[in-house]
Amino acid sequence: MPRSILITGCSSGIGLHCARGLAQRGWQVIASARRAESVAQLQREGFTAIALDLDDSASIRAGVAETLALTGGRLDALFNNGAYGQPGAVEDVRREVLRAQLETNLLGTHELTCLVIPFMRQQGFGRIVHNSSVLGFMPLAYRGAYVASKYALEGLTDTLRLELRGSGISVSLIEPGPILSQFRANAHRAFLANIDREHSVHRAAYERAEARLTKPGPAQPFTLPPEAVLQKLIHALESPHPRSRYAVTVPTHLFAVLKRLLPTSALDWVVTWVSRGGKG
Repeated sequence: MPRSILITGCSSGIGLHCARGLAQRGWQVIASARRAESVAQLQREGFTAIALDLDDSASIRAGVAETLALTGGRLDALFNNGAYGQPGAVEDVRREVLRAQLETNLLGTHELTCLVIPFMRQQGFGRIVHNSSVLGFMPLAYRGAYVASKYALEGLTDTLRLELRGSGISVSLIEPGPILSQFRANAHRAFLANIDREHSVHRAAYERAEARLTKPGPAQPFTLPPEAVLQKLIHALESPHPRSRYAVTVPTHLFAVLKRLLPTSALDWVVTWVSRGGKG
């Protein structure tokens, strides 16, 4: 039987590219997306696609049941990729806006993962891969909600990895920096919907942020195509010795080194400089 994998967030970007790449390698890919039109587009492309909304527990349960029905009750791997970024200064992010960020990026992912673990335990093997971010260990200004969701995801993942030792189930994190995708466009929509930029003390910073979010093409140096994430995912899924973490892009490698070497005050200066687009 072909190896089977459920992937969340396949409507575009990393999820879609990884679904295509794994299907080409012979995996039985169950591609999921939140919106019905995205599911239909995936089906037109030839994928086995299902609806799965990480904000809805009933949708998550139904998605797992449908996946297992399609794979004959076996699931070799889960790639938790579905997420979005909510820009905005911490003081401008309302409680319900932060809750929505955590529902998608953390709580929905957690619920989905916990639902598939018993099946992986029963079969004696499985691979769980979470798509995190460089912002899962390094904060940047005006990304507090997203940073909080990814820091928490990394903490849960590290704990889960310890708890699954000896079960045959491996758990890995992928930590991309800037990747070509629809992430910035989606983040800009979330920014416009939820942040009152006109009445904020951070208005000048928001003008710079909007310029970055709406810039055509790569907005930052060292931006890589989704292929870079696919290569790490293949190793996490197919290697006999998957790693706990996979850094993707130069910024992720660089910040990991700087975090080990620099005192907090110096590191704060660096990330502030980066947040301002290399100015000031």
